[in-house]
Formats: sequence, C-alpha cells, structure tokens
Amino acid sequence: MARSGKSNGTPGKARLWLMRAVKLGLVATLGGLFAIAIAVVIAYQSLPSYESLKSSPNGQMIRVHAADGSVIVSLGPSFGRWLAYDQIPAVMVEAMVSTEDRRFYHHPGVDPIGMARAAWVALENRGKGRRLQGASTITQQVTRNIFLNNSYSWGRKVREMILALALERKFSKRQILELYLNKVYFGGGAYGIDAASRKFFGHPATTLDLPEAAIIAGLVKAPSSYSPTADADAAIGRAGVVLDLMQENGVISASERASVDLDEVKMAPEPPQNSVRYFTDWALPQLDILVDEPNEPLEVYTTIDLGMQKAATAAIKANAPAGAQGALVSLDRDGAVRAMVGGLDYVSSNYNRATTATRQPGSAWKIFVYMAALEAGYTPDTGVTDSPVTINGWSPRNSSGRYSGDIDIRTAFAYSINTVAAKLGVEVGFPTIADMARRFGITTPINTHPSMVLGTSDVRLIDMTRAFASIARKGVAVTPYGITKVTTADGRLLYQHQDDTSRVLVAPWVAAGMTDLMQTAVSTGTGRAAQIGRPVAGKTGTTNSNKDGWFLGFSSGITTGVWMGRDDARAVRVLQGGRAPARAFADFMKVAVSRRPVEQFETQVTLPEWQLEPDEEAYYGQPDNGMMVDENGLPVDSGQQKPPPEEEDPDSGEQGPVSQAPPARPAPPRLDQQWIDQVLGRDRPRQPPH
Repeated sequence: MARSGKSNGTPGKARLWLMRAVKLGLVATLGGLFAIAIAVVIAYQSLPSYESLKSSPNGQMIRVHAADGSVIVSLGPSFGRWLAYDQIPAVMVEAMVSTEDRRFYHHPGVDPIGMARAAWVALENRGKGRRLQGASTITQQVTRNIFLNNSYSWGRKVREMILALALERKFSKRQILELYLNKVYFGGGAYGIDAASRKFFGHPATTLDLPEAAIIAGLVKAPSSYSPTADADAAIGRAGVVLDLMQENGVISASERASVDLDEVKMAPEPPQNSVRYFTDWALPQLDILVDEPNEPLEVYTTIDLGMQKAATAAIKANAPAGAQGALVSLDRDGAVRAMVGGLDYVSSNYNRATTATRQPGSAWKIFVYMAALEAGYTPDTGVTDSPVTINGWSPRNSSGRYSGDIDIRTAFAYSINTVAAKLGVEVGFPTIADMARRFGITTPINTHPSMVLGTSDVRLIDMTRAFASIARKGVAVTPYGITKVTTADGRLLYQHQDDTSRVLVAPWVAAGMTDLMQTAVSTGTGRAAQIGRPVAGKTGTTNSNKDGWFLGFSSGITTGVWMGRDDARAVRVLQGGRAPARAFADFMKVAVSRRPVEQFETQVTLPEWQLEPDEEAYYGQPDNGMMVDENGLPVDSGQQKPPPEEEDPDSGEQGPVSQAPPARPAPPRLDQQWIDQVLGRDRPRQPPH
C-alpha cells in the first residue's frame, strides 16, 4: 500500500511543477513584453522627425568635374532625386513588397511568422554555420540602414526589432516605404530607386516599368552579385524570381507574367574605365589636405581638359612600340594638369607611370647640366671642344661614335654631345648640377657620380615635366595641380586654388638661354620629330640599350612630357627619344595648342652686367635687390659707389678716356662689443687694458 501511495503522488507533483513552470513562463513573458513595451516607448520618444530621417546621410559622395564643368566620375554613394510616395510607380512598390516583405501591410514592424519560419530553417541547418535569414521586415531594414549597421549579433537584432516597432508607431506604412525606397542600397554606389534607375537604365525612377522594377527589386538581396553592370545574366535571372513572387502574391496575373521579356530591357551603358582615371587617382587623394569636410557631398572641379586627354591617350597608343608602355603629362603655364596618361589601358593596369614610376631620363637630364653652366657664365655661343675625356676612370662616348672638335654650347646641346656635358659637369661641379635639379622639383634621390650628367638618376615623369614648365615660365617655379576648387553640393566654397609666382628658380636670362638651346634641339637637332609648325623647345632622352625613351618640351604655354619603355626595364628595339616619344609629343601638341595663339620665345635677352665687367667691380656692383652689403653683411650706401672706369677698346688700337680711380673703399667696422654698444646707443665705461 505504501508503494502504491508513493506512485499515486508522483503525477501530482509533476502537475504541480508544470503549473509552476507555466506560471513562471507567463510571468517571464509578461515581464518581457512589459520591458519591450517600455523600450519601444523610450525608442519612440527618441526617434527624430520624418524630415530629419529623409536628410540623414548614408555616406559622402564626391562628384569630379572636368575643366569644362562636365562630370567625369562619381565616387562614393550616389543619391538620386527624393521621390514622394505618390511619385513612385506602383509596380516598383509592389515588386519591392512582394520580394522583401510580403506581409508588410499586416505586421507591426516585426513579422512573427517570418521569424518562426527563419528559426525553423536555422534549426534544420544547425551546425552548418548559417545565420538566421529571412526574418527582417522592410521596417527593420529601414532601422538598420539609418540607425544601426550590418554587423550580425543578437544584441543588434534586438535593438533593430525595438526600433522597428517604435518606427511603426510613429510613422505610417506609406512613409516607411518612402524612406525605404529612397534609401536602400542597390549596388554600384546607387542609393534609392531614382539613383538606381538612372544608373542602370538611364532615366528617372518615375518612368520605371514592370520588368525594370523587377530588376531593381531583385538587387537588394545581393547588390554586388546581381548588379546589371557586374553580371547582367544574374540580374535577369533574379528579376525572374521577383516576377514569380509578384504573381504568387496576386500582384500581377499569369498573363502579365508571361508577357514580360526581361531580355529586351535596355541597360544604360557603363562608362568605360578610361585613362582619365589615372588623373583622378592622382588628384583626389589631395582632398585630405585641401578640405576638412568628411560628411557633406563634395563637388570637385579639376583642371583636366577632356579634349586634350583624348588626344593624349590616342597619341600614346598610336606611337608606343609593341610591348612597351607609355605615359604623358601635360601642364598649362601655371601648373594646371590638362592631360595625364599613366599607361596604355587603365583597366588592365591602373599603375600610374606618369606620377609613380621612376626611370632614368637619359639626355633629358642635361637641362640641369646646361642651366648650371649658363648660371655660371656660359652662353649659348660659348665655344667648347668635343673631344675624348676621362673623369675618375669614366670615359663617356657620343652616340654617334665621333668627335666634332671645336663647337659651341648651342650645337653641343642640340646634338646631345655627351663629352661636352661631362666637361661641363667637371667645370660647374656635380653637386651644383644636383642642386639645380632639386631646385626645379626633382624629388627622387640624385647621385653625384660623374655619369650623372647623362641622366643616371631615376626620376618621375611629372617631376621632369614640372622642371621644363618652370623653364617655359622664365624661371618661375611651377607646381603641378589638379584641383581648382571644391564646394559642397549646395555651393559652399571649401577650397580655391591660388597661383604662387613668388618662387624664382633662376634668372630670366638663364631660362631664356636654356629655351634657346632647346629650341635649336627641336629645329635642327635630336628633337626634329617634335616639330608642330610653331615654335617648340624641347629635349630628347634615351637610356642605355633603349630601355627608356623621353621627349619633353613646350610651346604656346603648354608643357608636355612623354615617356615610353617596358615595365620590366627590358630593352625596346628602336626606342629613341627622338622617335616614338617625340612623335607622340607632336601628335598631342598639335591638338593641345590648336586653339592657342602662336607664341615666339623670348630668347634675345640682355645678359647681366657682371658678365661684362671685371670680377672686382662685379663683386661690388649693384645687387639686384638694390641693397649694398660688405663682407660682414652690413649695409653700404650705394650712393657712395663710383662708376667703373672706362676700358680700352682692344680693337681700336687707341687709348680711350681714362677716368680717375675711385677712392679706396673704407674698411668695414670691427664687429666687437664697442660696435654693438654704438649701434644700440649704450654708453658703457671702457675697461682699462690688462
């Protein structure tokens, strides 16, 4: 009997524990619902206004304009025109609801049925690493896009649900759909249906038809995979699924579904990745130091001339030898980059050989050698001797294999005589030549071995072009730039480029002498292939074994540099600077300067007086800043200086008038304590000598 009583008591205890569990469950459920309600009320009160939600940014968009104002590329997110709910085609709304949230009009922001189905799928696939999918409503997607992020965690999911419930309490279904359709991401940088319609179909979203709406609605699931610009077949296939869902939900009939031919949808052509991207890749990183605006959309106005850019691309492609790459940089007189080509094809190689690659310039480097010589007192007519020379065991040879004997500087430069360049290097000093190159903007390491006069230091094309442009500007420094101004989308000015003409690198007569030499090189020397029917000054460059070919020059305010060679630095047959690079220069420049007036070079300049006077008088002569100083740096009254004596004419055989010798220059004051006291007006007692 005792055993029987014990047995009869067991079901009673089980029922008791079951009731307790049910009660606890009910209490926990009610407590959870109460907590959720409190959280929803708090979230409701913290939600911003509808207008604030419409204007909340998804990211920074940057639109890049060419010199003529046309948009050449859009980077970052792209936003179309905001469409009110009544402006959105009904087929677009129906396609989106059928695909993303078929019970949208019936749930409170969270879909319990969808969550249960997603949980069951997750249970069936437990252990396979699959996430809970298919449970997010359109309202939840809106809250995630605006307030949260796409990181997957249970905490984020709970916050998303609470915000969705609050959003449904504060705004209508139509308002939520309007937010969603104007903000959801469709791939290719397009946010909202208007941006997507313009990008993929080339027209506003207000005119979307059924097949186009199906394609756009199908993109939300995986924008990168289903984007028509990335995979048109995948986009069409996904659109078919959307149409099937619309038929299943009763939005369209079977006959309407059958009448849709997705293959006939006309996609807007994707702009090709052309050479202008070399320019934008170089210019846009400069925004980080030019403006401080991380959020607002930016309008960036640049210097690039699309007509010149097209001509530059064609010139490089038409003249680059087989197997070789090519690059071109063209600067206006103030440094504005009008064209930039970093390679034959941006899609196959976005490596910018115009701004990044470092190669030996060959004889193009001689501009620094000859400018140093001109600054030291040489003139284009100075006589030199082309003969064998050996410097510290190094014996340069001319490309012709011959020696011309007595010639002048102009001829030596025009025909790129190596022995003369070497002798000039010894005369002016190799460090002086390196300093001249640094002065003109060469940023790469420079060696000072004797062979440096023939261009053995690696350089960048943009730096060399900058140096030539500074010569064209009569010795005033030129700094390449690509951005003229930056504004916000509403027109607020953030940056405006200012031209700086304060840095003078060499005297105008040095730049004029260098222009004289380079004009001769094009007229009668190694650069004859660069002639374009108007004055051109330039220089060729060819390295050992024809690994690199260069031509750089200027005409009518445009300076252009061209480089050709292989990326692996292997030799290219018949690649001389005076051939393919010079021809590419000419092809481009004929277009670049076609609308500019012909400009003659100002090469006839008066040399400074110190070149015509004895050394002593030159040393003590009037400096260019109008201030006389002695060897201690103290000012000397220029009015005390006497004119130099008249000299004898060596050709007349007669003695000219001789003026009286100038009085002896007073000895400079001694820089001691007494002098300091005198200058400062202090009366200090003299200390007796020890």
